[in-house]
Amino acid sequence: MWNRPKEDNLFEHFGKNAKILGWIFIVLGVLGVIFPTVMSFTTNIFVAWLMLLAGMMAGYFTYITDKKDWLGWLKSLILIGVALYMLLSPLSGVATLGLLFSIYFFMDAFAGMGLAVNAYPHKGWWIWAVNALLSFGLAIFFIIGWPFSSLFMVGTLVGISLFFDGLALLQGGKWLKEMTKI
Repeated sequence: MWNRPKEDNLFEHFGKNAKILGWIFIVLGVLGVIFPTVMSFTTNIFVAWLMLLAGMMAGYFTYITDKKDWLGWLKSLILIGVALYMLLSPLSGVATLGLLFSIYFFMDAFAGMGLAVNAYPHKGWWIWAVNALLSFGLAIFFIIGWPFSSLFMVGTLVGISLFFDGLALLQGGKWLKEMTKI
């Protein structure tokens, strides 16, 4: 069904795709830093539509599985309500995203540090650690200025995070390429 590479080419295939995605993330990150307001509103619209679709799907699956499941309906209504709020009131949506992204950056820092610890002492482990420390710093920086600076900080910080995630993907792809040569 899917054109999946054979096991012996899997690392090589992943390394190539990590390189491509890494460069895409780097470009998006630079654009986000240069145009933070545009990145903030773009992120708001993207997240709001994802939440709207998730709410509709939650409602659909609640309907077909158990129409009396009030928690399923509540989840669906909350997702749809927050999504509509974010779409109809974009400035408030960006402030909401500010709080959500601070949580994201804390979680990204935790995951990145876990990758760094698991990759140590191999080459490139430090880029995951730097990514984790930067994500932690961004989370703290974000909390300090919330909600007033969310309009510029969402785009700027998402751009910075995308930039360093791109660097980490490039390094990870390079590391996998070196591992397959051994």
